[in-house]
Amino acid sequence: MGPDLSGLLVPELVADQAARAGEACAVATADEVLTYRELNRRADRLAERLRGLGVGRNVPVGLLAERSPSLLVGALGIMRAGGAYLPLDPVYPQDRLNFMLEDSRAAVLVTTGKASLRGTPAGCRVVSLGEDADPDRQPDSLPVPAAGPDPQALAYVVYTSGSTGLPKGVGVTHAALLNLVTWHHRAFAVTAGDRATQLASPAFDGAVWEIWPYLTAGAALAIPDDLTRLDPERLRDWLVRERITIGFAPTTLAEGLMALAWPVETSLRTLLTGGDALHVFPSAELPFAVVNNYGPTEATVVATSGVVPAGGDGASVPSIGRPIDGVELHVVDQDLELVARGEVGELLIGGAGLARGYLYREELNRQKFIANPFSGDPGSRLYRTGDMVRRLPSGELEFLGRVDDQVQIRGQRVELGEIAGTLDRHPAIRSSVVVAVGDESQGTRLVAYAVPAGDGLPDPETLRGHLARSLPLHMLPAEFVALSEIPVTPNGKVDREALPRPAAVAAPAPGRGPDNAVEAALVEIVAELLLLPTVATDENFFMLGGHSLLGAQLIARVEELYRVQLPLRTVFDGPTVQEIAFAIEEELLAQVSGLSEDEAARLAAVSPEPVVAVGAGSLQALR
Repeated sequence: MGPDLSGLLVPELVADQAARAGEACAVATADEVLTYRELNRRADRLAERLRGLGVGRNVPVGLLAERSPSLLVGALGIMRAGGAYLPLDPVYPQDRLNFMLEDSRAAVLVTTGKASLRGTPAGCRVVSLGEDADPDRQPDSLPVPAAGPDPQALAYVVYTSGSTGLPKGVGVTHAALLNLVTWHHRAFAVTAGDRATQLASPAFDGAVWEIWPYLTAGAALAIPDDLTRLDPERLRDWLVRERITIGFAPTTLAEGLMALAWPVETSLRTLLTGGDALHVFPSAELPFAVVNNYGPTEATVVATSGVVPAGGDGASVPSIGRPIDGVELHVVDQDLELVARGEVGELLIGGAGLARGYLYREELNRQKFIANPFSGDPGSRLYRTGDMVRRLPSGELEFLGRVDDQVQIRGQRVELGEIAGTLDRHPAIRSSVVVAVGDESQGTRLVAYAVPAGDGLPDPETLRGHLARSLPLHMLPAEFVALSEIPVTPNGKVDREALPRPAAVAAPAPGRGPDNAVEAALVEIVAELLLLPTVATDENFFMLGGHSLLGAQLIARVEELYRVQLPLRTVFDGPTVQEIAFAIEEELLAQVSGLSEDEAARLAAVSPEPVVAVGAGSLQALR
């Protein structure tokens, strides 16, 4: 049986678990285990420091942290102080992180020992979690604030892509978060005996769902390393080894897990997924249930949920299920009139999970959070999702796409207008439009059509560099096409059907060829992963359509072929074949440093063929 949630909000529920079973594991990585007592103690110390800096109700506080126990300490401590935590992913561009801090008006930034931000906005105080690691620094118990948590105060803020060209912060209240938690406890029978996962990026609202339903139930969270969390086979083996009972995986990763053979004896009973449209059904042989979920950030992560039947029950694609507890749904036409069952319409969401709205965007709030015409309560609101659905005979909903030009790129919501707006700020661009192209086999890629302000477009790397200062990698176009004018329809909208077909990214790469055996082997691996005939050694892996999941597969192939273990960060820091090959060669050199020439030759003789080439042919030159 789950915990009694009556009258308590999330920060208090975690404290209650610390009082019940303080020595139980709250969160664990390969290198660190944090008990509930220590999590609670460190969060309280942080809360005291933050209250001394003026943090209180509805005050956003930046939290720059990688997936780690420190992320949980920071988020809990900020909420304990009365503030709203704003998760910031350290891999995001510095300009984007600074914009979020400035736009949210965060006066304090909490950082971990491994994550820091250059050039924080003026007036933003920085608090390091590392300063709170010593248990002797503060007393074990701290005075509770005079006023307890307010259900209508903000618990967290998550930034999403914005159609105006700038990301926008979504503020979610404690009451909305608690609705998610209580539904989750009931729907999935969560207890203190469960072991769950934390895979999502800190800045993705899926991380909210991965953390709080379990910490409020006394369950244990396990955090895998980056390579494991992005490779289906490694993740499967880790889930089995760690005896995980319930976990979330973004759609693409979940589909990879569903395609694998699983041992019958596994602790996993439920695999949750969401973020993209699910296109496959689970096999009857899988020893766990697959649950598909849907929900925008504005509706506190999950609005609908449903078990995916094995084999499909004759349906073409899995549904997105039914509304969760406390959520109301309406399917309407363009005049906001209800459509008949089976007809297509826009989905409106209301109820207890609705976010407060966008920070400091009153006009946008009026457009997206509208008065509820189906309720007699004058304060009732509905969120216009812009998602097209239809209600199936079973009562479940089928997702059919977007009303506007918003797309999902590997589970991340992307407003194409934000990319175009950022591109338009380049002095060489007069106007632009960005579209998503591709299919399920190759994945979605972005193409930017731009009208130059002068004689021609800058080269693609220059434009990507301009975009990369503000946008994360998954929002960078793979191709740029020059136009004399953006085509428009008679009513003045962009005529996407009239845009010229982009040159195939799959065309043979015109850049550098491989200079050695390692580069030649990597060219084959990268081309195979990206479904391309070839790639140049100086081309950016991510610009060719690569992403973190494929990056993990690339690293796994490298380990299998060369017997070297490179961190996934290698691909992000040096995303060309040249740079990855150099990292491999450095690692190989480290393995043979100090060996005699005879020993090095014997090592080369028993190594895979590409290693022989390095060991026998290049080793002396590399030295």
